[in-house]
Amino acid sequence: MDNLETEATYQKQKVTKLLLGLVFDAIGMISFVIPGIGEFSDVVWAPFAGFLITKMYKGRVGKVAGILTFLEEIIPFTDVIPSFTLTWIYTYWIQGNVNNNIK
Repeated sequence: MDNLETEATYQKQKVTKLLLGLVFDAIGMISFVIPGIGEFSDVVWAPFAGFLITKMYKGRVGKVAGILTFLEEIIPFTDVIPSFTLTWIYTYWIQGNVNNNIK
């Protein structure tokens, strides 16, 4: 029973992180879509996005993703890169497949 609850919790956490990531990526792209607020909103959003992703993903993945997300948001014209979604894909598809093959 505990194994089923653990798996259900894992799946719920996985979906929650994906949905939050999609929302955060959309927020990051708003400055790219709405002219006039672009650079100002990037300066505010970049450190916040970096902080959010380090809280969502622990360990080395979170630290690297936090730095890359900050840079992606602060550098002009890179707002179209979906950092949160790419981190989710890395964590649950790429790294997840590697961990499943080791067991």
